[in-house]
Amino acid sequence: MKNNVFTAGMRAAASFLLLVAAAFSASGNVPGEAASGKGDEPDGIRVMSFNIRNGEANDGTNSWPYRCPAVAMMIEDTRPAVLGLQEAYYYQLYFITENLLQYEAVGVGREDGKREGEYAAIVYDKKRVSLKKWGTFWLSETPSEPSTGWDAACRRTATWALMKDKASGRNFLFVNTHLDHVGREAREKGLQLIADRIAEINRDNLPVVLTGDFNVTPDDPVLKVLDGRLKNVRDIARKTDRQGTFNNWGRSDDVIDYIFCSGFSSCPEFRTVREHYADRTFISDHYPVEALLRF
Repeated sequence: MKNNVFTAGMRAAASFLLLVAAAFSASGNVPGEAASGKGDEPDGIRVMSFNIRNGEANDGTNSWPYRCPAVAMMIEDTRPAVLGLQEAYYYQLYFITENLLQYEAVGVGREDGKREGEYAAIVYDKKRVSLKKWGTFWLSETPSEPSTGWDAACRRTATWALMKDKASGRNFLFVNTHLDHVGREAREKGLQLIADRIAEINRDNLPVVLTGDFNVTPDDPVLKVLDGRLKNVRDIARKTDRQGTFNNWGRSDDVIDYIFCSGFSSCPEFRTVREHYADRTFISDHYPVEALLRF
């Protein structure tokens, strides 16, 4: 199935490029290269969290080959400087970076630490952000090797990246994860491990961004692990919303996707991205969430 989905995705990629070329021909912008736009902030950075919905899922007309152009259009429209993706397979990352040429991605497949399985990937605009160092660890008792932790149903990972915002010259730490959908202990201990690893990595007390599908609602005690360490951007943003992030293809409207931060001076805006792209009601079974953070 993977090869079929990959091939169909590449056909969709070709169609997407033709569509973008037509859309941008009048403006003079080059397809695959973002014009100056929403992500360009002289004293801040626009970040996003997005569960892309794994490309192996059989979702009928919501399956990856049908919606991949809409995903690329959303990224091209919102232009995050850094994007935390959950559930992405290698070929989904390939599609994004091949069609939006300013973006690169880091991460590993959770099954083998190489390309197999879902990634908790970090995608970044190399024109606006430089990558200094990165790594992935597993949310388990043996975080340095592919493994399943505690009562989790699946292997879960977190990917981190030390980065530099080129406009401001400021360094920051970006972390992306996907907590387990079954194991409560795995969610709590996994998030504790992430908090501890952030403290270990961030010796210079840099600003921190943590993105992810946490598989818990905002009132869940699991989130107390982050108290005193990171703040929920949705709660501190001057302009915000209270819209759901998990749509389940129109059957749900829960908040389970998050952006947390520390060390930034302010957050002017947080929003749930619910626009339609390529005439599709849903680009995933989750809505992306984005925020503008000022250093």
